[in-house]
Amino acid sequence: MSDVKIIAGPYTFGARFERALAPKTCAKFASLLPYRERIIHVRWSGEGCWIPLGELDLGLGYENHTSYPAPGDIILHPGGLSETEILLAYGAVRFASKVGQLAGNHFLTITDGQENLAALGKLTLWKGAQEIVFERA
Repeated sequence: MSDVKIIAGPYTFGARFERALAPKTCAKFASLLPYRERIIHVRWSGEGCWIPLGELDLGLGYENHTSYPAPGDIILHPGGLSETEILLAYGAVRFASKVGQLAGNHFLTITDGQENLAALGKLTLWKGAQEIVFERA
């Protein structure tokens, strides 16, 4: 069962909140829905797309954080050492920035449409920024 519908470029995904593992991050992100932005390809992290959020302070710390999200994991770096950002892994990722390795809160997992993750990543890499919308399922 999906909590969130994600439309990214021409693809649609279903995702579930990781409420038991990242309750504060899930609650904060749920309060922002529907959320519209653009994703771009990561610079240092490998096979992922991200949403840079600059100095945005969401009032979050670390919970259920990882530097190695699996394909379909969506993580949120709460800021501090580097800018606040959301990352969607579509392949092998070692989450990093120009300051070095980072960790982000794994708060969403894609459950439907995983077969299109690599295609979304390659589209973003070769064609540039893609619109992304997160909304309640």
